[in-house]
Order: sequence, then structure tokens, then C-alpha cells
Amino acid sequence: MTTDTTVRAAEAVPDAERRREQRGWYFYDFACSVYSTTVLTVFLGPYLTAIAEDAADADGFVHPLGVPVRAGSLFAYAVSASVVLAVVLMPVVGAAADRTGRKKPLLAAAAYIGAAATTGMFFLDGHRYLLGAVLLIVANAALSVSMVLYNAFLPQIAGPEERDRVSSRGWAFGYTAGAFVLVLNLVLYSGHDGFGLSEGTAVRICLASAGVWWGAFTLVPLRRLRDRRAPAGHVPADGRVGAGWRQLMATLRDMRARPLTLAFLFAYLIYNDGVQTVISQASLYGSQELGLDQNTLIVAVLLVQVLAVAGALGMGRLARSYGAKRTVLGSLAVWALILGTGYFLPAHSPVLFFLLAAAIGTVLGGSQALSRSLFSHLVPSGKEAEYFSAYEMSDRGLSWLGPLVFGLAYQLTGSYRDAIISLVIFFVVGFALLARVPVRAAVAAAGNPVPARI
Repeated sequence: MTTDTTVRAAEAVPDAERRREQRGWYFYDFACSVYSTTVLTVFLGPYLTAIAEDAADADGFVHPLGVPVRAGSLFAYAVSASVVLAVVLMPVVGAAADRTGRKKPLLAAAAYIGAAATTGMFFLDGHRYLLGAVLLIVANAALSVSMVLYNAFLPQIAGPEERDRVSSRGWAFGYTAGAFVLVLNLVLYSGHDGFGLSEGTAVRICLASAGVWWGAFTLVPLRRLRDRRAPAGHVPADGRVGAGWRQLMATLRDMRARPLTLAFLFAYLIYNDGVQTVISQASLYGSQELGLDQNTLIVAVLLVQVLAVAGALGMGRLARSYGAKRTVLGSLAVWALILGTGYFLPAHSPVLFFLLAAAIGTVLGGSQALSRSLFSHLVPSGKEAEYFSAYEMSDRGLSWLGPLVFGLAYQLTGSYRDAIISLVIFFVVGFALLARVPVRAAVAAAGNPVPARI
């Protein structure tokens, strides 16, 4: 198998067919990003925390499975647990997808498990905090597994020179969907009395609607994307689970032979841990520490979604002029500044919170999109899903440390400000590690053509 097999495969497909696949690929971001926005970022954190607080003892603790947990830390711990589950599943699924060449059935299974768990959040009433934690763990892990398979299509449907653009458009589609559904959420939540609904029922409808949306729009990529036959040497000898673990071990050994790719992954693991924690804990910080109401939080996240579309596309253009690596490094500096500002943000100041949300939106989509396209150049041909499983472990799968640190900081200090400022270290260390990675040499070491600017 030659080193540019994937490049030739992408370029050999007729332009019309390749663009059709690319448009279908965008729609998985369009489908699943509503979960990240409506559930993970806006509603579930404050709502699950409120349920847990209602069920807590006199000292403010709940006791899932007999373990004392401060009610305010439950959401962060559940996010961390979902990531641990994803770590177990993602590498095996990625290896199986590459061995068989059948990514679509696995993508469908992961997507619909996640969509079903999210839809089930409609039943989170009373003191069902444990059900909420379990559904969050399942949905979050399913999303991570599905993203391994989704991202693995990128090198197959886009040539090296167009991946920044295609990846950025995918993120833009996702943020567009998130913004649109948040508008609907805002109308329902703020006018729940007029609809004859209680506040809790309105929140549960918003949560469940994300699952319905996720499942419905997943049909588009499943119709338009096509599976590729597994390259020679990647057809499994058998279909047993043990074969998957053996392939995983082989993948890990193969990755050790590419230290520059691993260096990028390690840098990404660190700084993306900070990004994912900010995304999942921002509403909790706004509601519990800054005293902002739910309508303010929805408008703030809506602002993030709108600006993230422009940010993803704008940073994609910056990458064409300055390279993806330099553009990502600049975004990490902005992230650190945002968190420092957030620590000093006064309570009950929605205008200042909106300004902070605007800054987050400007760098959020671009930093994620360009990191994905940058990594796609570091993947050896024929091993896309295996390597993207490792990437997804860095993206969502190993993003357990940030939520854990955030939860522990609050459990020990009782202050969300102390929790939020602890995340700055992820961006500082991530910046330093990424700056040391020679990405052009890493692309060449993976056996891929080096773009003119990267």
C-alpha cells in the first residue's frame, strides 16, 4: 500500500460525488452538536445540580451507590465518568472500523444509542439525579464513539489542501444547528407559563428535543457517506472481540513509531481538556457563582453559537494565510485570557458575561476545527479510524481530568471561581507543547504530502 493511498482515493472520486459526501458529512455535526449545546452546555448542568440539591442531606451531599458526593460536583463527576467509559470503547470501535471498512453501521449504532439516552432525559423529574447521571454518561460516551467514526471520514472525502475548509464548514454547520435550536429552547423556556408548562417540564422538553434532533438528522450522513473497502492487510482474521483488542495493541505500537504524531496528540489532549471543561461547566459557573438566570445563560450560549460559526470560518481563512498551527496557538492565548477574565467577573453582570461569551465563541469553533484538520495530515493512510480513535480520546475521551479537577476544586473550596481559574494551566501547558511540535516534519513522517502552508 503506497503512502498516498488515501489522498489518491479522495481525489479519484468525481468532484460532484465528493462534494455530495462532504455535504452529507457536515450534517452529522448539524445533528449531534445540538446535544453538546442544549444538553451539555446549557440545561443539564444546572438542572441536574438542582435535582441533586433537592435530594441532598443536611450537609449538601448525595450518596450515589453509597459514595458521598457534594451535590454541586455531581454533574462534573458524571462528565468525567462518561469519558472513562468512552476511553474503553473508542479504540476498539476505531480498530474494528478500519479492519472491516464499515464505519457507517457503527456510526449509526453509536448515534442512536446517544440520541435515545438524550431523549430519555425527559423523565428526569423529582429526585432522579442518579438516572440523570447515568443517561449523561451513556449519551456522552456514545457521542465520543460516534465522533471517532465521523472524523475518520475526513481524510477519505477531502484532499490535503481542502481539509481546513471542509473541517471548518462542519463545525460551522454544527454551531448553526446549535444556535437555531437554542432560539426554539429560549422561546419555550421563557414562555413556559404561556404554553401551560412548568419550568421543570420545559427544561425536560428542551433536553429531549436534542435527542430527537440528533436522531433525525443523522439520517442525512448515513444516506450520503459511503464505506470504503478495508485496505489490504487490514481485513480481520476473525470478528471476535479479542481480535479488536489485538488490533488496538498493534495500533498503539504503530503510534509509538510516530513520535511527532504522538507529540501533537499529547499537546491536544492538554489544551482540549481545558476547552471541553469550559464548554461543559460554563452554565454551572454562570448560574451558581455569578447568579445569572437561565434566560441569560441561554442568550449567552446562543451568542457563542452564532459567533462560533463566524469564528470557525474566519480562523479557517487565517489558517490559509498563517498556517493552522500558528492560528491554533493564537487561539490558546485568547482562551487563557478569557479564563483569567472570568475569574474576576462580578456577579449579576449579564452584559459582561455576554462579552465573555462573545470572546469564547470567536475562538471556540476555529480552535476545534483546525485541530481536527491538522491531525488529519498526521494520520498514515489506511488507519484513519484507528488514529482518530486516539484523537477522539484526546478530544472527548481523555477530557476527564478537567472536569475532575473542576469538581474537586469546588468540593474542597466551595468556590466555583477557584474551580474555573484552575483550568488556565491546561491552555498554558498545551500552548507550550504544541509550539514544540514540528508539524511539517510530522506530516512527512506519516507518509503524507505536506501542504504548502500548515
